[in-house]
Order: sequence, then structure tokens, then C-alpha cells
Amino acid sequence: MRIDVDPSLTDPTSVYRLLTATVVPRPIAWVSTVSADGTDNLAPHSFFTIASVDPPVVQFTSVGRKDSLRNVEETGQFVVNLAPEGLFEQINATATDFPRGTSEFDACGVVREPGLRVKVPRVAASPVALECELHSTVRIGDSTVVFGRVVHLAVDEAYMTDGHPEITLMRPLTRLGKDEWGTLGGIREISRVPYQGQG
Repeated sequence: MRIDVDPSLTDPTSVYRLLTATVVPRPIAWVSTVSADGTDNLAPHSFFTIASVDPPVVQFTSVGRKDSLRNVEETGQFVVNLAPEGLFEQINATATDFPRGTSEFDACGVVREPGLRVKVPRVAASPVALECELHSTVRIGDSTVVFGRVVHLAVDEAYMTDGHPEITLMRPLTRLGKDEWGTLGGIREISRVPYQGQG
């Protein structure tokens, strides 16, 4: 027997819990930004995906008006850093609601490195960093979807195999429901079947 839920008759917190426990696993955009006055910020966002490949555009959603969003609006730049399993505690720590003006890099002991095409620092220990310039934003209810054009990709060669990022080396974290996180589990490979090859 199913439980029926009408979002229009249910409190938003309950809807949030149902959605975030159902739409799983979600990749994490560990977003670094800089405010107009030069203070850097680092925060994980689990509403994240690719929006376009040509041109290359990624998107993340700020639920509410968080510092990441404000900084992107002020400067037009951000970096998406891959969130690897080895940095689990630091990634979680940067989700703390520090007062505006606090650098999560410093507060959480995350080592930074300069961006190449943007004036935003990257996470030095992250296997992959996507440097982005703001493409556009879309406001939906209490959230804002941020679209960023990828102007530079920085990939640590230690995580590459035959010219391709190796998933078993990168070991990206994902978000699940509640306080649950996902680590890299079993991997299955299967080729797509062309239409003419069926039957």
C-alpha cells in the first residue's frame, strides 16, 4: 500500500525530506567563491548536475540565499571542486552556517590554490576543479539555480587513466537523505544497444 502525499497540503520540510531521500544519490558541487570584498567561501551543494556540454555549463541550486549565491552574483565567478571521499570531514565541516565574512578554507583547514581563469581559489586536494563564469540564474520558489559556463577544467593527472578521469581513484562522495552520505559502491558497465542491433 502506498502513502499518498499532496505537496500543496504538506509542510515544505516534510516534502524536502521525501525528495532528498528519494532523488539519490546526488553528486556534490563543492563550490568555492569570493565576495566582492575579497573573502573566500566554500560550501557543498547537493543539487548539482551538467546543464550543457556545448557550451559546457554546469548548474547548482542554492536553497535559500546562501553566501555562495551572493558571492556569485557579486563577482560572476565560482569553482566547482570534486568532493572526494578522503576529504569527507572537511566537506561536511564547510556546510556549517558560519557568519558571513568567514572563510571556510581557513575555518575548516582546507588548503587552497589559485584558479587559472577565475579569481576564485580552488581546493588544492580536489582531483578535479571546474572554473566557471556565471551564465545565468533562475529563481524557483525559495531556491536559485545557478548556471556557470565552464571556462577551465583542472584535473590532477594522478587521477587519470588512459586520458580519462578514473572513478575508482577519484572516489566522489554523494548525498543521500537525512544525514546520510554515499561512497563509491559497486560499478557495472554495459554498452548501449543500437536500435538496429535489437531483435
